[in-house]
Amino acid sequence: MRWENLFDDLEGQLERELSAEETDVEVEEERLRLARLSLRERLIALSGGHGGRTILKMSLIGGQNITVVPSAFGRDWFSADFVDESSRSRRCLVPFAAIAQVVMDVSQVSSSLASDRSPRMTDRPRGFPVGEQSSLSARLGLPFVLRDLCRRRAAIEVLTVSGGCHGTIDRVGRDHFDLAEHEHGVPRRSSVVTGYRIIPMAQLSLVLL
Repeated sequence: MRWENLFDDLEGQLERELSAEETDVEVEEERLRLARLSLRERLIALSGGHGGRTILKMSLIGGQNITVVPSAFGRDWFSADFVDESSRSRRCLVPFAAIAQVVMDVSQVSSSLASDRSPRMTDRPRGFPVGEQSSLSARLGLPFVLRDLCRRRAAIEVLTVSGGCHGTIDRVGRDHFDLAEHEHGVPRRSSVVTGYRIIPMAQLSLVLL
């Protein structure tokens, strides 16, 4: 064998080995990245980033099937436009812990695994209080949002794992809130309250405005 051919062959072998090693490193890095992905990060990626108009179908732990268009993501919840057959525009709040499953097609699976998405929050969601800075917004937990709804005296529809009710939040504890029940379209007054409920946040499936 001529020397130049020998060196060419050795060079080729070295390039193949280096390429294989780089591929192995990339595969391992991707495996580790996927292992660290949270549901929150995948939903943000699936939504096309903050302010996206991606329609998501999901089932909740209470057995409800919903269709939503996410608009903002907090620490353990997201807000969205609630999609149903009525022409009425409604907003909703979904705790991540209430999601039983997200229904996707093949393209959505790929989108949810995208590595170039960042879990940032740059827009202010309509109907829910969030900080102006994305770092603050991402830290806001479910109790904070419920306390703001309480402060606003907002009438809400609450779905839990065992059923639903309508009313106004009276107070919010660390892991629960009190709801004064009353009819739709009626401001919360003592004379119209039909009952009171203590609702553990762990049982909360959905809040509709």
